Amino acid sequence: MRVFKLFIIGLFVSMACAHAQTGRDSKTKYGIGEDSIRCVTNLSLYNEDFKNKNYETAFPAWEIAFNECPAATVNIYIDGIVMLKDKIAKNRDAAKFEELYQYLMKVHDQRIQFFGDHPRNPAAAIKGAKAIDMLNYKRDNAAIVEEAYQLLKESVTGLKQASQPAYLATYMSTAVNMYEMGKINAETVIDIYSTLSEYLDANLKDKAKSAAQLEIYDQVKGGVEALFAKSGVATCDVIVKIYQPQLEDNKFDLAWLKRVSHMLVRASCDDALLYKVSEYQHNIEPSSASAYGLARMYLKADDVTKALKFLNEAVELSDDNKQKADYLYQIGMIHLSNERFVQARSFALRAIEARPEWGMPYMLIGQAYALSANSIGSTEVEKKSAYWAAVDKFMKAKSVDPSIADAANEAIRTYSAHFPPINEVFFENLEEGQTYEVGGWINERTTVRARK
Repeated sequence: MRVFKLFIIGLFVSMACAHAQTGRDSKTKYGIGEDSIRCVTNLSLYNEDFKNKNYETAFPAWEIAFNECPAATVNIYIDGIVMLKDKIAKNRDAAKFEELYQYLMKVHDQRIQFFGDHPRNPAAAIKGAKAIDMLNYKRDNAAIVEEAYQLLKESVTGLKQASQPAYLATYMSTAVNMYEMGKINAETVIDIYSTLSEYLDANLKDKAKSAAQLEIYDQVKGGVEALFAKSGVATCDVIVKIYQPQLEDNKFDLAWLKRVSHMLVRASCDDALLYKVSEYQHNIEPSSASAYGLARMYLKADDVTKALKFLNEAVELSDDNKQKADYLYQIGMIHLSNERFVQARSFALRAIEARPEWGMPYMLIGQAYALSANSIGSTEVEKKSAYWAAVDKFMKAKSVDPSIADAANEAIRTYSAHFPPINEVFFENLEEGQTYEVGGWINERTTVRARK
């Protein structure tokens, strides 16, 4: 019986030897038979030395595991990169450096082959890491820069806003290098910048991110913007040339509109494209702030009709009385500057209703009265009665709002000098202090006063 047991054991051993295969050959994690034992043994041997940072001792066993059971564990690649970088750092020989560099690239490639579907670090992430290592060691090699750029493009395209901050920053810097080398055009650089800005902004708004993570993304955003600014591609003419033809096809794409608007503003681009982009953006996502921004742009372009349109929208969209009063006041000022005095007063009164303690709308009405004096009545006193009404408004302005007392007092001094002299007052059978009805569009009661 004992002889029979020994025979069976020997048979199993011989079968194991006969069917031994590495993990690479058998497409299994550890291999088959003795090769499986060899794989597990070397994984254990290198791991112990690696933990103690005995990289030179760990490397031979690691190399066996890397070559024979590449699907055993992702740690083979994580640890291998650490050891190879350590070897490169200690190496001074150019030929040896090239050998180690190629080995490092092989580790990245093999990781993609065997662990490219890893949920936490998929192929796209590995490509980003490989590109950074390529540039770290050979950033002055134009062919390497071009290859790294393609890898970063694939990485960021795959990961989107989940890209590591280093991938985003390096993609931008490599894109600028490619532009300077004449390998890509300005439009591509601008598209990359706008895409990266979108991803960085999304991360900066992510409430799940820690303060430390947000600080890193903020630093990367600053770096990306600095690279873009220095690249020289972001001129107004270039941006308009690129995006003007795309406008109508993207007028309902809020993300596109926001990106283009940001670039135009950053380039201080006072172009019709900015107005249209902002207008389309406002149509999708209207707010009092966006309406007000459009109003200011159209005012700058001397398009008063559109400016008033958007200021009125700003009033309607605002739920803040102070802000609403400011918009109403500005509408009144536009009407005043165009000598539409009735409308100017109407909007000033609405501003007073929204913010009774603010004196500027009263100042506006006073100015409207004074500027329209020549259109009131036919006699000198009738015309100059507009200045009595105007001064009443200036006095009211400083009574409700002492902060504007200096401006109100100056206006009172200026327009009191236009009061009729005492002889004109007597000639009209009027007396100082008497109540008087100002005619014309003003149609208000005031008090008779003579010029002093």
